[in-house]
Amino acid sequence: MNRESIVKSNVKMFRTPHSALRTPCSLLVNEIFYSIQGESSFAGSPCVFIRLTGCNLRCSYCDTTYAYDEGRKYSIAAVVKKVRAYQCKLVEVTGGEPLIQEGVYRLLDRLVESGYQVLIETNGSMPIDRINPQCIKIVDVKCPGSRMSGKMDWKNLKKLSPRDEVKFVIGDRKDYTWSVKMISQKSLEKNLIHFSPIFGCIKPERLATWILEDRLPVRLQLQWHKYIWPHRKRGV
Repeated sequence: MNRESIVKSNVKMFRTPHSALRTPCSLLVNEIFYSIQGESSFAGSPCVFIRLTGCNLRCSYCDTTYAYDEGRKYSIAAVVKKVRAYQCKLVEVTGGEPLIQEGVYRLLDRLVESGYQVLIETNGSMPIDRINPQCIKIVDVKCPGSRMSGKMDWKNLKKLSPRDEVKFVIGDRKDYTWSVKMISQKSLEKNLIHFSPIFGCIKPERLATWILEDRLPVRLQLQWHKYIWPHRKRGV
C-alpha cells in the first residue's frame, strides 16, 4: 500500500463540531505524512506534516478544502507517536487553520519538549500569543485576491519574532502591489518574507520579474511539492 492509500485509510468524513475543537487533550487530524517541505526557509528538507481539521476562512485559491471537515480524533500522545515513527526532526503543524483547535498548544509544547524543530503555519486571523516561543511561526498574510484579507488580525504582525516568517500568496499585479505596501506599512522588513504565486494562476517568471524590477528583499516561493508531485493532492 502506498503512502497516499495509507493516508486515505486513516481519514474519515467528519463534520467538525465546535466542541471537538475546544478539547485541550485531543485533536481532529486530517492527515499526518512525511514529505519534502515545499515552502518556507526549510524548503527542500524532509519534514513530517501534521494537518489538522477545520478552517475558519474560505480562501478563493484554497488547495486543501478536504481539510475543512475530514478528520479523526487523536490524543496528543498518539500524534507524537506517529511523528516519531518517521525519524525526522523537522515537523510542521498546518491545516486548515491549526489555531482553531485548543489542543494544538499542548501538541506544540510536546513536540518542542521532544526535541523537534517545529514550524506552525497559520492564516493570520487567529491570535498567535499562545504559540510556544521556540516554534517558528509562518503567518500567511491574506491578499485581496484571497477574498479573506478583511479577516486578518493585524496585531499578530507586531508579535512576530525575528525568526518567524511571513507569506503572501499572490495571484495578480493587484495582490503584488498590495503586498509591497503591506511590507512597509506593517514594518515586516525584519522577517523573512515569501512571495508565493498561486499555482496555475500566475506564472512564476512574471512574479520574479516584478520582484527584481522593484529590488524587493523577499524570497520567491514556488511550492516545490506541487512540482515534484503535480498529480497528487494529499500526502505531499
